[in-house]
Formats: sequence, structure tokens, C-alpha cells
Amino acid sequence: MQKLIDIFYMDGENRILTDSELEQVAVRFKILSEGSRLKILRSLFDGEKSVSEIIERTGLLQANVSKQLRILLNHGILSCRPDGLMRYYKLTDFTVQKICHAVCGSINN
Repeated sequence: MQKLIDIFYMDGENRILTDSELEQVAVRFKILSEGSRLKILRSLFDGEKSVSEIIERTGLLQANVSKQLRILLNHGILSCRPDGLMRYYKLTDFTVQKICHAVCGSINN
């Protein structure tokens, strides 16, 4: 539970987040509240993947993967690198990985 509480502080300091910063946290939690997005993020935690690799790792349908990738990309959580006809996605906002770890860690405690 302490890990989750630490999210509401800046860099481990004793300064509590402002209302504006809390709104940003709320948006991030909303983005992370969709199971298929979490599957996609989990598939990218170990590095860049093509759309077909993401589909293979997640078991999700191509249309759903494309929709969720667009949402994650629009919120700055992922970046996209085109290479010919292929597109490769990678995690660029590593705070989501920390949030997932904090939440899972608190569930297991």
C-alpha cells in the first residue's frame, strides 16, 4: 500500500500533489483502467514491438489493438516508429510501469 501512497507525492518528497497534478494522475488511471490497454503495455515493458507482435503477445484482435494503441499514443504513453509498411511501438512514459508495479505490489501484500 505504501507504494501506491507514494504516487501521490512528488519524487518521494513530502510535498503532496496539487489539484492539477491529481487531475493528471486521474487521467492516467482512467487510461490504465482498460484491460486491453494493460495487456498492450505489458507486451511493451520489455521493449519495442510491431503491431503484429503486440497482437500475438496479447491475443487481442487487430482492430482493438489499433484502437488502444491510438489512445495510448495520443496520451503520450507510447511512441510510434514507422519502418516501411510496419509500425513499431514503444513505451515512452515509464511512470505507467511504476504505477502498474505499485498497484500489483499492493495487491500481493
